[in-house]
Amino acid sequence: MHSGYWLIASIGLPLIAAAVLLFVPDERHDIVRWLSAGVGAALFAISVFVFFAYELDRGGGFQFFIRWDWLQNTAFLRAHGISLAFGVDGIAAPMVLLTGIVCFGGALISWKIEHHNKDFFILFWVLVAGVYGTFESLDLFFFFFFYEVAVLPMYLLIAVWGSSSTFPTFTRTKEYSAMKLTIMLVSASILIFLGIFAVFQKAGAGTFDLQTLYAVQFDENFQKAVFPLFVIGCGVLAGLWPFHTWSPDGHVSAPTAVSMLHAGVLMKLGAFGIIRLGIQLLPAGATFWMPGLMVLATVNVVYGAFAATAQRDFKYMIGYSSVSHMGLVLMGLATMNTIGIDGAVLQMFSHGVMTATFFAMVGSVYDQAHTRDMTLFGGLVQKMPFFVFFFGIAGLASLGLPGLSGFVAEFNVFVGTFQTYPWAAALGIFAAAITAVYILRMMSMALFGPFNERWASLKEMTYLERGTASLLLGFILFMGLWPAPFVDRISETVRLLPGVS
Repeated sequence: MHSGYWLIASIGLPLIAAAVLLFVPDERHDIVRWLSAGVGAALFAISVFVFFAYELDRGGGFQFFIRWDWLQNTAFLRAHGISLAFGVDGIAAPMVLLTGIVCFGGALISWKIEHHNKDFFILFWVLVAGVYGTFESLDLFFFFFFYEVAVLPMYLLIAVWGSSSTFPTFTRTKEYSAMKLTIMLVSASILIFLGIFAVFQKAGAGTFDLQTLYAVQFDENFQKAVFPLFVIGCGVLAGLWPFHTWSPDGHVSAPTAVSMLHAGVLMKLGAFGIIRLGIQLLPAGATFWMPGLMVLATVNVVYGAFAATAQRDFKYMIGYSSVSHMGLVLMGLATMNTIGIDGAVLQMFSHGVMTATFFAMVGSVYDQAHTRDMTLFGGLVQKMPFFVFFFGIAGLASLGLPGLSGFVAEFNVFVGTFQTYPWAAALGIFAAAITAVYILRMMSMALFGPFNERWASLKEMTYLERGTASLLLGFILFMGLWPAPFVDRISETVRLLPGVS
């Protein structure tokens, strides 16, 4: 079997599942659930295989490569003009693994959905196919196509299956959050679209093939002019300040599995796009603009940490925490050195599994209590010890405890940042201390202390929720205790990036 067919399978399986579900009767919720669980398990297995089968002795380039030409030999398009070209390098391989983990967990968590669960899973699998396609595409046209496929289902997934939130001073309806997310992300995509066609026109190669375009030496002034289109266009999805405001609102209103995908995977598409389209295509532009990105990323880290400290809602706390932690990813990319970018990719994976765990746990409580106000809880460890265990481990990973994935990632980011921007690294470490404040505050307020008898009816997590949390926790520990499989793959590719020292 051609190795590239594994990548085709990772994109094709969710699309086939969505197509098959169209013909399942609406009332057969059992068929929908079992089919989706089976597809999620298959995608997880494929993702694990792709990650571990990536060969380190082949120099960090693209593997599992496969191409089918679609449009060529026209007035504007030459050989490989627009093609279905797929492959993974040492940066994409951990992202493929992350997608398999989170989508399998999301499929299991969504077992409890009763309201039009067939329609939910159709949109869910289309979104997953878009994510895989973006991480694996080696053609600019289809990179953008799959990028949009991954984003657009979010509107209906939040507006139909999400939840609205009411606070003393304001209300966030799910329709508002869904529309805000869609408008901001689609608006940002216009910048990416303009950048792609500017690159296509300037290259004069008549192709959208990324490997061909990587070999083109673009004029330095052109790179400086176009790079901001990619870094802002992709950075919006990565939660780049001050374009981040869609993200916490989207987190809060989304159903549990969509919050897991949103924070765990979708935000990584933005950072991945900065690498693929920005650093690899336009290295001179990246070198020129990275000091500006470092400033914005540092604001991300510090502002997100303080904003998370001020929240009472579990999901808003995690949402602003995601803004802060994605700031660490952007900070690592802005260093333009090997260890910093290694740390950025490690942080993308670590934050993905950690935040997916957070949202899975919050969903298990919200489904019973119908509130996410952490000040109303207390002593949950007495009623839900498994919940507290999983939530606590994810929280400790978030604050960078050694032995967990967060420490490995943040250590690399801070070392790389100290080499280039010591002031930013110092502020990042200060924000890490603030992270410990809001995580420990939340744990002391909601998980431990006197038990609030109002929640005497709460039940422990279901077996599916425990299984999902165990899967995610396993990879938090895996990276924290044995980071070599991740570091080896990532560093082999990062050292090949142009302009990276």
